[in-house]
Amino acid sequence: MSYIKSRKHAQPAFASTRLSAAVAGALLLPAVGVHAQTSTALPKVEVTATQESDYKADKASSAKYSQPLVDTPQTLTVIKKQLIDQQGATTLTEALRNSPGVGTFYLGENGSTNTGDAIYMRGFDSSSAIFVDNVRDLGSISRDMFNIQQVEVLKGPAGTDNGRGSPTGSINMVTKQAEMNNFFNSSATYGSWNQKRATADWNKVIDEERGIAMRLNVMKQDSGVPGRHEVKNDRWGVAPSLAFGLNSPTRVFLNYLHIDQDNVPDGGVPTIGLPGYTSPDPARPYISGAPRVSSTNFYGNVNDYDKVTADMFTARVEHDFSQDVKLQNTTRYAKTSQDYFLTSFMASAASSTRAAGLVTPSATNLAGWTLARNLPTRKDQSNEIITNQTNVTANLKSGSLQHTVVGGIEFTQEKQHATSFTATGTLPAANLYNPDPNFGSGTYSIRATGYNDGKTDTVSAYLFDTIKFNEQWSINAGIREDHYRTTYYSNAAGTITDLSTSGNLFNWKLAAIFKPTDYSSIYALYATSQQPPGGSNFALSASANSAANSNYAPQKTKTSELGTKWDLMNKKLALTAALFHTEVTNEVEQDPTSLQYFQTGKKTVQGIELGVTGDVTSNLSLAAGYTWMDTKVNNGAITTAAGENNLAYTPKQAFTSWATYRLPQGFTVGGGARYVSSLLRGTDGAVGTPKYANSYWVFDGMVGYIVNKNVDLQLNIYNIFDKDYVAAINKSGYRYTPGTPRSVALTANFKF
Repeated sequence: MSYIKSRKHAQPAFASTRLSAAVAGALLLPAVGVHAQTSTALPKVEVTATQESDYKADKASSAKYSQPLVDTPQTLTVIKKQLIDQQGATTLTEALRNSPGVGTFYLGENGSTNTGDAIYMRGFDSSSAIFVDNVRDLGSISRDMFNIQQVEVLKGPAGTDNGRGSPTGSINMVTKQAEMNNFFNSSATYGSWNQKRATADWNKVIDEERGIAMRLNVMKQDSGVPGRHEVKNDRWGVAPSLAFGLNSPTRVFLNYLHIDQDNVPDGGVPTIGLPGYTSPDPARPYISGAPRVSSTNFYGNVNDYDKVTADMFTARVEHDFSQDVKLQNTTRYAKTSQDYFLTSFMASAASSTRAAGLVTPSATNLAGWTLARNLPTRKDQSNEIITNQTNVTANLKSGSLQHTVVGGIEFTQEKQHATSFTATGTLPAANLYNPDPNFGSGTYSIRATGYNDGKTDTVSAYLFDTIKFNEQWSINAGIREDHYRTTYYSNAAGTITDLSTSGNLFNWKLAAIFKPTDYSSIYALYATSQQPPGGSNFALSASANSAANSNYAPQKTKTSELGTKWDLMNKKLALTAALFHTEVTNEVEQDPTSLQYFQTGKKTVQGIELGVTGDVTSNLSLAAGYTWMDTKVNNGAITTAAGENNLAYTPKQAFTSWATYRLPQGFTVGGGARYVSSLLRGTDGAVGTPKYANSYWVFDGMVGYIVNKNVDLQLNIYNIFDKDYVAAINKSGYRYTPGTPRSVALTANFKF
């Protein structure tokens, strides 16, 4: 007799699921004896179960999205845990490779290297629009996947859903919660470049009658980074969860997360020798022909560090007044602290009077070429958030109209404290082609000489209504009002800056949906969002050329989208297509005549996005997406070093895919391809550096094998063809982050 098993926990993500049921053997035997002639045939008994797709989700987690994804009129991609695990993705940045055109393409300014999840999406930085369980998550840190159930990528303005934010979308991470199942899952991974990682996920039902359960997720990683000497990811985390009243009208969830990181950060490598590189010094044209440095070179110090501590406590209460009226209240306090030092550089020209940048004593003796470590980056910053959100969802009828109404209020306080530093002296230069990471501090010293405090208080109210006229036609509408106040105080070596700004942000969206069938929809959407001064980093400015100037109006965004969604193959395979047009206004630009700054800038992003997610057959699963984007500065200065009228760090085309096929005897094979077209870098005064990074294809693969019901093995191969590519480039073009070379990782999964 075979039993029905849940794919969610009992088997690996790539396991084949066999659903069967049997009626007790005695019922199949005819009655015998003296009453045989009076017996009657027993009714036919059928047992059915729905097999959950590894990749396709039916709904988003937020109560604000009251309808299934097929009826949600906006591009919303859900990346499930099974897909993340199959790819061996351990960070948010890696998980987001499943959404085309989303990534960490920008390395930072000249001396400031971006840290953590520096996400660009549809032409704009979305790093300040990252949420955990629909609550904003602060800090420029790398977020781990060990306690994440799925990642939701919303593209297009999210002002009505989340308040202030990026012009082109938001990212929400959904955490694991205690549930009414007993299971224990763990994994251990070892891979190239000394990658080591272990996780455990334990769920225990404490009281089945009262619906009390607990869950504990833990993680430890101590890994090198493939292709990068000295760079290290060392972190551990613990995430307990306790739930009360599961399967009852009132449910309470208490969650805590602690993450501790002690990493060696990566400042990248010089772009010398890359396509498009020429000498930064006209007096030394021979530098143009210099060979590339090794992409494994590390130009920092072994004692560079990126120390992060993050704590997050969340309490959520859900209550069902009836089948038609439900309430959800979420309270959170979170704090993230980052202490960071990176020995950075800028491979610019050098002279006898300025011994900085690239020094070449001999045109032919490359062994004597050196690179000044002249831009160390020091950061000591903490971010805090305390918030309370209340949502009420109600299904109502008004004559022949069916309403699904979601209303809510939100109170949030966000704070940032950062220390400012002053450095003196110089660090020893690095040999360009053979840098030594073991060196002393030379004459260099750095000390704290000030600090700055930023704070934003927000009170928000929102209302959404999905109005169904009949089975084919409906309207989705939403409004949100945010009252915000941002204050900023800075003491930089005795220079005081004390600024504040406040105002109201009103955002709205309206969509019409037509359903040709019960498994499809065609929609048209119009939505807005806004980002006030200081909205992304809590820092206000008195500078006329800064968008953070407290006297400026918020940046405004409006997007229109026309799309269609289809759930095919018995609703196991989702097909999506969308045409979008986004217009961003109130950008700060300088008038060429008066040389004064005004908010006359305007940028647009338009294009198409296609997606397919789910099960093609019972054994073949697929997740793929393609986007084509046309970006433009309509009013304002050109933003790219190449002089092209496009937005920087935004690939014109991007493609991502992943598929797995379940074979007999417990084997699974899988793989995927990613394509990113060329990336234009931003414009500044850099001389001779590449104006763009070339396009690239990368192919990954996976083989899985079920040893028995408790153990399975998974081998991941990354960059199978060992493609050499630029993953991110900085604004000046002097530095870049090399793409991951060919590497492997072997994971053993244990399930009980």
